[in-house]
Amino acid sequence: MEIIIKGTKIKLTESLKDFIEEKIRDLEKFFEFKVKEDFEVKAFIEIGKLSKHHRRGDVFCAECQIFLPGKGVRSVAEKEDLKLAICEVRDELQRQLEKYKKAQMQKTARGKRRIKKDLKLSRGARFYRKGRILEEGI
Repeated sequence: MEIIIKGTKIKLTESLKDFIEEKIRDLEKFFEFKVKEDFEVKAFIEIGKLSKHHRRGDVFCAECQIFLPGKGVRSVAEKEDLKLAICEVRDELQRQLEKYKKAQMQKTARGKRRIKKDLKLSRGARFYRKGRILEEGI
């Protein structure tokens, strides 16, 4: 997974970059199962201050968007602490990725059920040993 971090009205330090990458890398487990080899998952993260007009304290904003095959997942959070905003974004993304993973698994299961239904033979076409000729169902 490729992680692209952008800072707006804030200086990005190495410790902050490491913290963000650690939190976002934890989300890889939700889309490793079904992502195609030729598709690279990208995560765009933007952090920063909303504006300079706040009179009491700083208000930080964290925004993340992850592009998956067939879908993009996005989350935004505003908090007084930057790390809390990043954690909130991660929690929201985790919820959305769990939903995406469940939908992908349901699509796979639906396809398997359809194939099984198409391959089922009728009762008259089954081959029993006692009392029937083996070629009777053909």
